[in-house]
Amino acid sequence: MIDQLTEIIAEEVSCQPKQVEQTIALLSAGGTVPFIARYRKEVTGELDEVAIRAIEQRMLYYRDLEERRQTILKTIEEQGKLTPELKSRILKTRQKNELEDLYLPYKTKRRTKASVARERGLESLAAQIQAATTVTPSLDELATGFVSAEQELPDIAAVLAGAGHILAEDFADQAVGRALVRRKTLEQGIFCSTVARGKASEVSKFEMYYDFREPLKDVPSHRMLAMRRGEKEELLRLKIEAPEDDILAGLISLLIPAAAAHRLWLVEVMRDSYQRLIASAIEVELRLEAKKAADEAAIKVFADNLRHLLLAAPAGSRRVLGIDPGLRTGSKLAVVDATGRFLAHTTIYPHTGGNRAEAALGDFLQLVRQHQVDMIAVGNGTAGREMEQFARQALKDAGLKLPVVMVSESGASIYSASDIAREEFPDLDLTVRGAISIARRLQDPLAELVKVDPKSIGVGQYQHDVSQTLLKKALNEVVESCVNFVGVELNTASWALLSFVSGLSEAQARAIVTRRDEQGPFGSRAELLKVPRFGARTFELAAGFLRIRTAQNPLDNSAVHPERYPLIERMAADAGLALSTFITDRQGVERIELNRYTDTEVGLPTLTDIQQELLKPGRDPRETFTLSSFREDVTEMSDLKEGMRLNGLVTNVAAFGAFVDIGVHQDGLVHVSQLADRFVRDPATIVKVGQQVQVRVVSFDLQRRRIGLSMRSEDAKTAQEAEVGKREVPARPAQKKTAGQSSAKVTTDLGAAFSRAGFKVKGK
Repeated sequence: MIDQLTEIIAEEVSCQPKQVEQTIALLSAGGTVPFIARYRKEVTGELDEVAIRAIEQRMLYYRDLEERRQTILKTIEEQGKLTPELKSRILKTRQKNELEDLYLPYKTKRRTKASVARERGLESLAAQIQAATTVTPSLDELATGFVSAEQELPDIAAVLAGAGHILAEDFADQAVGRALVRRKTLEQGIFCSTVARGKASEVSKFEMYYDFREPLKDVPSHRMLAMRRGEKEELLRLKIEAPEDDILAGLISLLIPAAAAHRLWLVEVMRDSYQRLIASAIEVELRLEAKKAADEAAIKVFADNLRHLLLAAPAGSRRVLGIDPGLRTGSKLAVVDATGRFLAHTTIYPHTGGNRAEAALGDFLQLVRQHQVDMIAVGNGTAGREMEQFARQALKDAGLKLPVVMVSESGASIYSASDIAREEFPDLDLTVRGAISIARRLQDPLAELVKVDPKSIGVGQYQHDVSQTLLKKALNEVVESCVNFVGVELNTASWALLSFVSGLSEAQARAIVTRRDEQGPFGSRAELLKVPRFGARTFELAAGFLRIRTAQNPLDNSAVHPERYPLIERMAADAGLALSTFITDRQGVERIELNRYTDTEVGLPTLTDIQQELLKPGRDPRETFTLSSFREDVTEMSDLKEGMRLNGLVTNVAAFGAFVDIGVHQDGLVHVSQLADRFVRDPATIVKVGQQVQVRVVSFDLQRRRIGLSMRSEDAKTAQEAEVGKREVPARPAQKKTAGQSSAKVTTDLGAAFSRAGFKVKGK
């Protein structure tokens, strides 16, 4: 089975069968995705994390499928109905929905009209009618012998109705028929949204969906999720309109023999079967698949945004004053040292006037000077811009040239009340913990944000509407990937950060911190083996991702795995240099003849990685930190003017565009059509979370607090308007707005996702 499975997965993920087989073997042996991707390149043929996770996902899918297959085979065999042909079809299927279709006729059903008719002895009549090739005897003549008051079959009509129910259920259970209905509904079905009864006059954000139609396979993920939310809030009614006539023609041709004597009656039974049994079941199935596909697309957007946020450039080891701004309750200030250790805190009231406002200036400057602060981090929540202006003016008046940076405080309140925060700062108020978190976010976004539930960070799209299980799994994978991509400083990392290191559990991460607190900093990676429950296998999976800046062996502060230390020592010996000298000899490292060191275990991919790491040992792969600032004269929406150009920071990227913070307490939207001078299919190809951009204000609505922004150039805008002006657009009557008439057709259609799920979509 493994050979066949390998071939199937290799075809699906576009890899060689050998790569898939080796990767599955590594995963089955307990290897983590980051470890396999970085340190087993020769084994996998240099597959990256994306490919390895895809193989893992398909492997789990087929294992579940095989488990279900064996259960079904056993159940049908126990019924004595497992024919060689049926067994062959069950063994060949690669899709769960097809497997369930084959099992449906043998599945225990609740009491139905058909089961009642069978209890009354009408199954033989149904078989006779279906098999008849001559019109004599007639239907009435066939049914006469089954009339029985005792069986509650008082007349011929009741008898034929019962026989029809049996045949309708038999038709509905045919796998080939259900496949046809599924395919045609997906190919030609229209997803319809209408306003719920009694809600037509209600103003809501779902008004555009009060009368909306779009081909099912083309519905973008964000639109599907929006309509489903409207249905959940009882404002919308959703349904799929299927091509009934086309489907019935196909079912009749497929399941009713042309020579059937009672064909007209069987056609009506087929119509009943489709309308009463098949259509609703397939609609439920396709709606669930559409929801699943939309979930996957939305989760991917969330995961991509989270990755960019976690890998944002760190300010680094600097003393930072973090400010959690507030108006009536004051602003909480907290200072952390270069390693993130909490030093001091206070509360100031610069916006309340009177004596408190005067005292705020002195308290602020005292903290800055006393602790020799290098940077100021201000949360971007309520009173954030006011606090930023206060800090800038206070520093300017005092002759201090310190950078003041606005920092996203999304999720900071969640962290402040979490078990992790209480464990770190049991004696501090929640708001002070928030200020500490804001300061640390500036120093190292990754190290601090891993302490917060990713769903609370605010970079998702309909995150509360998607499968929470799939969302949590995907986001945890992103955090794990980012943490291991950057590497973790063993002697300063929190247990929360360490728990995402390849191979480490939360218990092992806590054990590392406990050992560090009790016995002091680790001097080498090898000392990890002295930590309780830290065996050789855990060391193999984790050691390469842990760094020790002060280690005696400089390789312990690099991404070189300890299993390759002997190889590098041999390289140094061949160069006639001590290891420490060899590593700092850039020209010597560049001259290494890599081919001299290849063997059965180590190939050029690993040797190339080693060489690159030796050229920049311990380097942070993230981008260099750069300062950004908002316009000082624009702090509220009322300060905006159309055409105004502003600096902004991308806070979220969705399928329909990007949200940008321009410093007015309300993010603006750059619609996908306004992201560039050219056509943009996927906003993520143009912008990413945390990116600094320049935008132009195109519209704003103070009452509804909506801001429209553009990143298109003025020349492109003018050219577009001129081109539109040349066209003759004939007047047309108002009509329903369909997807084809939308102002911007956003991609991420469900057709591709349906194809991945095993549905055949015409033209895909």
